[in-house]
Amino acid sequence: MRESRLVGAMTSAETIVTYRSPLHKMTQTTPTCLWNDSAAIDELIYAIEHGAVGATCNPVIAMAVLAGDTATWRPRTEALLRELPTATEDTIAWKLVEELSIRSAQLLEPIFETHGGRNGRLSIQTDPRFFRDSDAIVEQALTFSRLAPNMIVKIPVTRAGIPAIEEATYRGVSINATVCFTLAQCIAVAEAVERGLRRREHDGKDIGSMGPVCTIMVGRLDDWLRVVMERERIALDPGYLEWAGVAVFKKTYAIFRERGYRIRLLSAAFRNHMHWSEFIGADAVVSPTSAWQKRINASDIDVIPRIDVPVDPKVVEGLLAHFEDFRRAYAENGLSVEEFDRFGATRQTLRQFCAACGDLNAFVRDVMIPDPARG
Repeated sequence: MRESRLVGAMTSAETIVTYRSPLHKMTQTTPTCLWNDSAAIDELIYAIEHGAVGATCNPVIAMAVLAGDTATWRPRTEALLRELPTATEDTIAWKLVEELSIRSAQLLEPIFETHGGRNGRLSIQTDPRFFRDSDAIVEQALTFSRLAPNMIVKIPVTRAGIPAIEEATYRGVSINATVCFTLAQCIAVAEAVERGLRRREHDGKDIGSMGPVCTIMVGRLDDWLRVVMERERIALDPGYLEWAGVAVFKKTYAIFRERGYRIRLLSAAFRNHMHWSEFIGADAVVSPTSAWQKRINASDIDVIPRIDVPVDPKVVEGLLAHFEDFRRAYAENGLSVEEFDRFGATRQTLRQFCAACGDLNAFVRDVMIPDPARG
């Protein structure tokens, strides 16, 4: 247990406030929110105990949940196959994604009610294979938003995803923009959400209970630049790459705050503690995996606001000098909407998410058509 001593504003008496962990302290003393980067029930329970007010799911996470709890999900798959005798493995797989998302959303409903829709939401991701089809994304987003009152729907920041974000927002869906790594993508998301919100306001529709967020997959930008560094044999001072996603997040946050966009940023894809610690104090969300939460909670890192502490200009200058893709990620006009799908980190992430859909299908297939070689 960690203790923090606070001096009362009206008296000189010293009050001892005990926090369960660094993450709990952050949620209680700063505007920064904690969401759980998993839909696994046991991991979500742990996160809520340490102050979490949201959670997320995507095909990779869903596959991990199914594989990690076959005692629950294999029998449920068998039941769905009986209930839907003509359904494809793809249909059954997405039924499983919906059901595990609903289970996690139920844990968050009390928080949702307390926070008036701003938090307490479960992020469910639209099929990443729809990334080129705005209409398909919107249709699925509407379906997912009806699964539970506290769903937030993840839409990829691709060329087709931007108009889908605007339309889904207009139609009352709280969106979580994902597959996002750059300032240009974030600005396009914020503007699309603003257009959707203004259209709703014009038509007299409620926006007070909506809680959109824009995710920056900070660690995946770092990952991509590392691929570029190896491919192009770039020599760079150790540690610089760990600051790339942080620098993009901080610059984006400052612009969002200056322009008053009605959408929060979310930090995801943790690769080091700075993807949490450097954003403390922001009116934003941090979404570490359960493993990272436990690692942070076991640390002695000070819980102090750092969001307004700039990244060392020498580090930023080094990244800008060596990486064209960092220059594109760091500049407001670094990418056009038409170029979003071709950005390296976007392609790398979409490939992983689409491959995970295949893994989900394979999970169902093993139940639907058992391997005869296994007896």
